[in-house]
Amino acid sequence: MFNSFVNLSAVEVGQHLYWTVGNFKIHAQVFIVSWVVIAFLLFMSFNGTRDIQKIPKGWQNFLELTLEFLQDIAKSQMGEHEYRAWVPYVSTMFLFILGCNWAGALIPWKLITLPSGELAAPTNDINTTVALALLTSLAYFYAGLNKKGLGYFARYIEPTPILLPINILEDFTKPLSLSFRLFGNILADELVVSVLALLVPLIVPLPVMVLGVFASSIQALIFSTLSAAYIGEAMEGHE
Repeated sequence: MFNSFVNLSAVEVGQHLYWTVGNFKIHAQVFIVSWVVIAFLLFMSFNGTRDIQKIPKGWQNFLELTLEFLQDIAKSQMGEHEYRAWVPYVSTMFLFILGCNWAGALIPWKLITLPSGELAAPTNDINTTVALALLTSLAYFYAGLNKKGLGYFARYIEPTPILLPINILEDFTKPLSLSFRLFGNILADELVVSVLALLVPLIVPLPVMVLGVFASSIQALIFSTLSAAYIGEAMEGHE
């Protein structure tokens, strides 16, 4: 039975390009597109902050509006006194996920030929979404322990010790729901666009692609908002 589980875990869907580093295999498709997204975000940050003016304009104005929007997300979930320290984390999650989602929806990666597999949004790979979800889990554990100390674990037996198994299970379901929601929606969107493009190659399904861009934005917002909510919940009850 153990061997059957090992064989099942080795099954792959589709083709993938791997880089071998020592004894490890790195999913090259995810890394390439992720680096493109990170490079673009760094370029935007540098472009908008290299010549800061008292009256913002251009890229600086756009970045300030973006920052205010992300601050509002953190403040609404964590409260006035706690949100500032977590704005960088929530902002990074939102911008990286949004960049990855849009990279898959807007950039014609299929035009780039690889030895195996093809480039796509990093968030349509379950490894990426699970890693992001686990980062959020670590973040809210850190937030709770930093704010409450070991007393943070008292929440597992509140309001009654009978709820201990359910409260522990909740910590496993949070990253699962975060990761599978993001992965499922992005993968489904790319599959729908790909199928429609094959069925009607002369009429590119632009309405579906526009809808995909909108849905990708919503998924980034949901992930970052829920991350902020979980962190705020871990610090709840302390000023």
